[in-house]
Amino acid sequence: MNYREEALQRTEKEIVAEKAATLGRAGERLEAALRLAAELHGALREAPEGEARERARERYLQARTRALEARRILVIQREAIGLRNHRLVEQQFPEPPGLDG
Repeated sequence: MNYREEALQRTEKEIVAEKAATLGRAGERLEAALRLAAELHGALREAPEGEARERARERYLQARTRALEARRILVIQREAIGLRNHRLVEQQFPEPPGLDG
């Protein structure tokens, strides 16, 4: 193998490693966002009626929106590296419930 082939292989390995790391970071951000949304959903369910419940509702909706955005970013990252079937994402990272859920 000549120098150019070796250099190309090293570069390809670096690209694959970076894709994997980027995908991993997107998954970690999604997991964190889903944990926070679940925590705030529980707080909303336990909040008393009135102003406290409205604040809990607003915090949950913001966290849910961030989780949905993190989920969308993960799907985009998967698409970018050629993964087209997102059933695993749907199973492993389900959407946080809406206000009626």
